[in-house]
Amino acid sequence: MRLLHTMIRVGDLDRAVDFYTRIMGMKVLRTAENPQYRYSLVFVGYDDETSSSVIELTYNWDVDHYDHGNAFGHIAIGIDDVVKMCDDIKQAGGKVIRDAGPVKGGSTIIAFVEDPDGYKLELIQNEHANQALG
Repeated sequence: MRLLHTMIRVGDLDRAVDFYTRIMGMKVLRTAENPQYRYSLVFVGYDDETSSSVIELTYNWDVDHYDHGNAFGHIAIGIDDVVKMCDDIKQAGGKVIRDAGPVKGGSTIIAFVEDPDGYKLELIQNEHANQALG
């Protein structure tokens, strides 16, 4: 078994695809349209779906905003150089909401970014990505 994808609903599909591809450096892996039920899907990720988990961007044609509630936390992404990635994201017009630095009470370098729909992405230095934060 393996984790396939995480689905998030977006209010503007073009804006979301731009963020995840241009600012976060992912690739569009596949798309699907369902006119009967009025939704579009775009799968984005860093690697092929057969070997990597991806994000499914779901756009319901008649909805431009969602209430996230308080249960969902964030999507974590392993990054070789979190400091540089934050600089690149800022240069590209992205929103860094917590600059790169050690996690409270530990040494793992993390940062947080917010996508255009308000979803949080945690950037974790790759050398620590598969360890408990510390």
